[in-house]
Amino acid sequence: MKTAIAVILGVSIIMGAYAMEKTAKPRQETDFIVLGMGCFWGAEKRMGEIPGVTDVQSGYAGGDLPGVGYQEILNHERAIRSGKTAARNHAEVVKVTFNPSQVTLETVLGKFWENHNPTQGDRQGNDVGSNYRSAIYYHDASQQTTALATQSAYQKALDAAGYGKITTEVLPLKNYITAEEYHQNYLKKNPDGYCGLGGTGVKYPQQGPKVAQTNAASASSAMSGMAAQPLKGSELSLARQLVVFEAENCEFCKQFEKDILSQWQAEVPIVGTMNANPPTGWTLEKPLFAAPTIVLFQDGKEVTRYTGYNGEKANFWKWLGFQLLSPEQQKIAFKQGTEPPFTAPNLDEKRPGKFVDPVTGATLFFSKTKFESGTGWPSFFDPVEGSVTLHEDNAHGMKRVEVRSASSGIHLGHVFNDGPAPSFKRYCINGNVLKFVPDQR
Repeated sequence: MKTAIAVILGVSIIMGAYAMEKTAKPRQETDFIVLGMGCFWGAEKRMGEIPGVTDVQSGYAGGDLPGVGYQEILNHERAIRSGKTAARNHAEVVKVTFNPSQVTLETVLGKFWENHNPTQGDRQGNDVGSNYRSAIYYHDASQQTTALATQSAYQKALDAAGYGKITTEVLPLKNYITAEEYHQNYLKKNPDGYCGLGGTGVKYPQQGPKVAQTNAASASSAMSGMAAQPLKGSELSLARQLVVFEAENCEFCKQFEKDILSQWQAEVPIVGTMNANPPTGWTLEKPLFAAPTIVLFQDGKEVTRYTGYNGEKANFWKWLGFQLLSPEQQKIAFKQGTEPPFTAPNLDEKRPGKFVDPVTGATLFFSKTKFESGTGWPSFFDPVEGSVTLHEDNAHGMKRVEVRSASSGIHLGHVFNDGPAPSFKRYCINGNVLKFVPDQR
């Protein structure tokens, strides 16, 4: 607490000193501004690369809490989400100190706008919460004027590129706190550490805040490490195709490869690329700003996209499931619905083969374990090992055991202890969330 109060008082003294210095000489040797761009690790690195910037410090600002640290801010964000408090949380920020004789505030703010997506509200990439909001915290009227002018200029550039409205808050600096030492220069200490910043690919108009232009070439290079040539649309599935847009040195791209791509069995084809442009002859709805981004194309046009991945497999499969499944299937898969008995198209399926997850394509049951239960739903006495998970279900005043797909997490049905030997189990499964694949003769 004493350290935090000292830092806050120090900032007040510095601000007062700047005001006094301005009366004594026309231009101070250094100035600073506090910026929120999401995770401060990446923000510190990006802003520190600007010529004329002399120091970048990670910290917290803009909230109502005095003397707090990283864990307290995370705890406070959870309290906000659960409705336990209305106190404003701090944002992760960087305090950017620069030499005005070497770099203008407009240039610093131009890089601020370019190096994150200011239209996302309380999130940035994979980081979600008010502590990751976009923000400019100024310490004098001149900074406020410049901040608002650059915001207006960049909004015009974003409008031209098809982006939404900027959500960045532009407010006086309040309650700045220096972050813990392990957060300082984090990516220098941990070169493979997380950096969720990618920007929109829309350039800030360097001609001045009254001019707004976009650079189409830069918009298409929002991710680094692009291949020389984009994918050829003529070589892909026109009806339905997934494209994973990746980047070099992207740890989450590697994670996606491990979690999803290495086990891909889904019916829809998927292909990866290091080029941020769409396949030739195809179109993206807007530029890419994070890696990996998974885009679903139909008839050569973007239908939807999944931006960013940090190991949340269930969220990815749910996203894909909403694209592949019918409304009736979605009701069963994601809302624990039940189809009417004797309506499943594969109820009487007796051919040799397997029943697979309709989203991931993973095998759930072999037809040799299927039996006629007379209940009106496809029934099995044994699933493929590791293919399903079991969960307690006390809904509707009953005590049952729910069955979910282990690969996608979708709801399949329930299991009961009245089946035949050898397991004496009856896996009562909704046929509409089972896809039958006959054996090849």
